[in-house]
Amino acid sequence: MTISMYSASVPVFKRMLSNLSHFLDRAEAHAAAKKFDVNNFMVARLAPDMLPFTRQVLIACDAAKNGLMRISGVEAPKFDDTESTIAQLKERIAKTIAYIDSVPADKVDGTEEKEITFPVGKDATRTMKGEAYLKHWVLPNVFFHVTTTYALLRAGGVELGKGDYLVGAG
Repeated sequence: MTISMYSASVPVFKRMLSNLSHFLDRAEAHAAAKKFDVNNFMVARLAPDMLPFTRQVLIACDAAKNGLMRISGVEAPKFDDTESTIAQLKERIAKTIAYIDSVPADKVDGTEEKEITFPVGKDATRTMKGEAYLKHWVLPNVFFHVTTTYALLRAGGVELGKGDYLVGAG
């Protein structure tokens, strides 16, 4: 049996974004236990030249949402990128998962050879076939930004482990 484009994308996006929301729950619990404002994490960076915590979460959501939109052709909601609290980031994740849930499998399956042109940077585009786009662009981007968010929270003292990354809240 072959794996479908839907099964290789939608359940993976949902799991990783659900786990991302779980990380934020853990960050809230950590901040409450240590008696500091959880929103202090919003500007965290691992290095001065990287995007801050907030952007990591937003890009993880957008990579999944926009990637699925380009693959399926199902219009995705546009978000304003104005989130300034952990609670708002959790809402963004939930809205992204709701969009992902709305995309029917028949709009995703069979798109392996579909030509997909997408932005890379501010002034360039790239074109890839659907399967290559999913496997070599979208999934790695989602994983990168979810992992970076995880790393930022770990560096901030939040007790997260491999099980949180792989399974989340279960």
